Amino acid sequence: MAGDNLNDLAAFMVVAKEQNFTRAAKRLGVSQSALSQTVRGLEAQLGLRLLNRTTRRVVPTEAGERLLASVGPRIEEIQQQLMGLSELRDKPAGTIRLTSTEYAAESVLWPAVERLVAEYPDIKVEILTDYGLIDIVKDRFDAGVRPGETIAKDMIAVRVGPPMRMAVAGSPAYFNNKPVPEVPQQLTEHCCINLRLSGHGGLYAWEFEKGGRELNVRVDGQLVFNTGSMILRAALAGRGLAYLPERQLEPYIASGQLIRVLEEWCEPFSGYHLYYPAHRQPTPAFALLVDALRYSNRKIPV
Repeated sequence: MAGDNLNDLAAFMVVAKEQNFTRAAKRLGVSQSALSQTVRGLEAQLGLRLLNRTTRRVVPTEAGERLLASVGPRIEEIQQQLMGLSELRDKPAGTIRLTSTEYAAESVLWPAVERLVAEYPDIKVEILTDYGLIDIVKDRFDAGVRPGETIAKDMIAVRVGPPMRMAVAGSPAYFNNKPVPEVPQQLTEHCCINLRLSGHGGLYAWEFEKGGRELNVRVDGQLVFNTGSMILRAALAGRGLAYLPERQLEPYIASGQLIRVLEEWCEPFSGYHLYYPAHRQPTPAFALLVDALRYSNRKIPV
């Protein structure tokens, strides 16, 4: 196949991934009609239909799935190698896609990213917040940020934050009519604000530890969110108990807007880590970001 058609294959991969021509065209920076024509031309050259099109989405045919499985990894490898050639330029450039929890994005990623993009205007950074466990290879992220305990063993992990603690807290108004829980099991008698993990749709179990004893509690309440900021807002309004990173709640506990409970059950654990595949060749731009995020290099506490 002619070398020009590598771009056609790459375009097909993006459409198959997004399952939508509009989103794929936006991601590639081309018009929807041009992208549709590109894919149809590839199908015509192969003599095979690669995508089944409906009014709502497009999905790969059997031929399309086989092409993705066989050629997709090679195209990605070629793209990575081409991106690596940017080290020959005077200034690092390129787009870095990251997945992170909301609080980690605000407290860990943003301070480093802000300095990076100010110093290197040719570097672009895209951060998507999600509390689920993302497959960064499948979803084409360069890296993710999660607590160290949740990272797969086959990933390179770089510590980007100090040890963490979680905290349980509610407003004074909430505790006007509720007893203070003394052990985690008593949370089942309280209105708790749940976090939904978008990756598999489940609710996050609140994790506790004391004296080597680990305990997970499935809590219940009127409210469920998929962002920590909304959980915090609801807790401040007296709508239930929040379970969030200690540093996120500290200012409100210090001001008396929230009352902390079960502190002795919230022991420190490994902090945030940046993780990425060991086989992926880091670009100069990505290497700069890793260095800026590395906890030993950080001057601002997170």
